[in-house]
Amino acid sequence: MRKVLALTVLISLATLVQAQSKSSNGHSYRTALGVKVWDGGGISFKHFLTDKNAIELIGYFWNQGTRITGLYEIHGPINGAPGLLWYIGPGAHIGFYNTKYGDGAFAGIDGVLGLDYKFNGAPINISLDWQPSFEFGDGRGFVGSWGGLGIRYTF
Repeated sequence: MRKVLALTVLISLATLVQAQSKSSNGHSYRTALGVKVWDGGGISFKHFLTDKNAIELIGYFWNQGTRITGLYEIHGPINGAPGLLWYIGPGAHIGFYNTKYGDGAFAGIDGVLGLDYKFNGAPINISLDWQPSFEFGDGRGFVGSWGGLGIRYTF
């Protein structure tokens, strides 16, 4: 009986410590899947590797092509705003376009700067970010119009 009670107390303490460590930086989910809205739309998958570091994969689709982006995001808490994080990081993309500025496949490097909010008590996460990029190829260069509003289900 004492072993069962001791095991129950240890599991309860471990759960409490884990919950406190997650809330210490404001991050309270591990993985999220949803949509990202901007000039077109996209599918967004975000997964935390550690409490402060995440990867985000985005597949954008719009009337001028498709773009697949991978980002490495470093997160930090915003004091006095539970559930709200800032994030910044590097990334890369490949785009398949059909536009007046050039048809074909182009690769590029990306940056991201944004805010991430997880609703307390609901499995919903939203984000708002700016994703400047530089694309390599003839007629390509700096593009500052990427980013968007992400709405994801967390699990």
